[in-house]
Amino acid sequence: MNDKLKERLNQILDRITSPKLLDNKVLGGEIGFYVFDYPPEAELEVRRHLEFVVAKARMVKPELRIATVNLFTLLINYLRGRNLLDKALKIQREKGDAEMLRVLKAPLHEEKIAKIFVEQARPDEQDLVIVSGVGNVWPLLRSHALLNNLQKFMGQTPLVIFYPGQYDGQSLRLFNIAKDDNYYRAFRLVE
Repeated sequence: MNDKLKERLNQILDRITSPKLLDNKVLGGEIGFYVFDYPPEAELEVRRHLEFVVAKARMVKPELRIATVNLFTLLINYLRGRNLLDKALKIQREKGDAEMLRVLKAPLHEEKIAKIFVEQARPDEQDLVIVSGVGNVWPLLRSHALLNNLQKFMGQTPLVIFYPGQYDGQSLRLFNIAKDDNYYRAFRLVE
């Protein structure tokens, strides 16, 4: 892990427990969505650090209500609950990725997934929602589309998404190569 990433990771705890973030004080009415972007090759280190940060945040501020949502787990559970997981895997084996993506397009539409996300995260009962697993669900789910659909549900609850790629304040670049549509409503969690 490089020193710059280590320095950025070490800023997460203070940032997510700060009243400015939790109360949306500095956003001037903007939606409290934040992106922590990182080099994709650091996925395992970031994942471990995120577990540490969430546990530490709960120790430092026991009253802080934090929901964590792993998008991969969310999608697997959703597909399993609808009896689609085994069917999708069979289609993938027999007909390939493109056909599986076509078949899952409607069940995994971002509006539907946003509603499932909200059922799990319950943002109206939380002080903060943290999202991980973005890289694991691509190309089944695009993060910019999910974020756009979550805006109407999050209310005043800030959301932090951990993103394996680059966010320049205007667009997301998953794995530093796959460019998503522009998404300019989020703020970088730390520089």
